[in-house]
Amino acid sequence: MADTLLEAAKKAREFAYSPYSKFKVGAAVLAKSGSIYTGCNIENASYGLTNCAERTAIFKAIAAGEVNLTALAVVADTKEPVSPCGACRQVMAEFKINKIIMGNLQGKMREVTLAELLPFSFTDTDFTDKHNG
Repeated sequence: MADTLLEAAKKAREFAYSPYSKFKVGAAVLAKSGSIYTGCNIENASYGLTNCAERTAIFKAIAAGEVNLTALAVVADTKEPVSPCGACRQVMAEFKINKIIMGNLQGKMREVTLAELLPFSFTDTDFTDKHNG
């Protein structure tokens, strides 16, 4: 499954809108249903409005009604397998995506768990009744 996700992420990378950084990234997320959703990074002249490939793929899956996401692959033209940014890691934690496959265009890959990528993440279990009342 890792190879399938990496290939889907590579194809998604081709659609990246990155006129400012020229750094194209692609991602693919696997839903428990077996469906794969892809995304690319989408930049904006107002950099804070840029969206990463990983979040684009996750948000597409959620918008399609998928909430059980099991794995995510991310690919870029880097020397070593590309690693998701902190914001993307937190979104992965929100949806409990436990398998993250990082890759590059040269075929290198590294598979990690969410706990390895983002130890001590903020999750729904951090909310308690004392905070909601």
